[in-house]
Amino acid sequence: MTATAELLGYLDGRPLPRTELDRRLAALRDGPRASALPAPGSGEDRQLTRWVAQVLLTEELCRAEAAARELDCAAAPPVRLDQRAAVELGSIAAAAFEGSAAVRAVFAEVTAEVEPSAAELAAYRAAAAPVAALTWQLTGPDGDFEADPATLPTALAAALRAAPRGEPVTVGGWTAALTGERAPVGSADPADRLRACARRIAFVRWLDRARAERLTLVPGLEHPGDPAQPDNHHRH
Repeated sequence: MTATAELLGYLDGRPLPRTELDRRLAALRDGPRASALPAPGSGEDRQLTRWVAQVLLTEELCRAEAAARELDCAAAPPVRLDQRAAVELGSIAAAAFEGSAAVRAVFAEVTAEVEPSAAELAAYRAAAAPVAALTWQLTGPDGDFEADPATLPTALAAALRAAPRGEPVTVGGWTAALTGERAPVGSADPADRLRACARRIAFVRWLDRARAERLTLVPGLEHPGDPAQPDNHHRH
């Protein structure tokens, strides 16, 4: 076995043993989903090995970063990502994020000040504005009901807007009081959702730079998407 065959890779020039990689691969082979794994020795199996190696390298990189920044990894509790978040991070970063407190701690640190801009929020609200207006909650002689204000007689809608909340108005034979409004589904403020998305994008960019600057890969454990490695059969 060559020297590089015993390595996971290099972090800041420091060799990382592949012991944990072999342990995780063995655990997968002995686990409940072993039957779904590719045949040992196949190209798909080598791609799986590369993928697990990249997850481990990401964890090692963030562990070193967390130590350098003196981060409290215990303050980064386990997280289960939803599908959108996993796609935005990418499968390797998502697996590392879920599996490593150090990755989560570094994520929180490097994205703490990332916020969506006012222009981004405005553009999202304009693009996602629901077709329906607020639904009015009304009460009349026959009981309570709801209505889109655009469907009410124009004069009645205008009188209800002008009247104090809950005060009955009568226009053209119609009597009603506006008691409340209900926002349409999907109209919640998008700031939290856009912030989370922006932070995931920022973290991926930070991670890509850090990987390029600090990690050195070894033959056989290239990135699975590297077009130069022999088992990447994805072609455009």
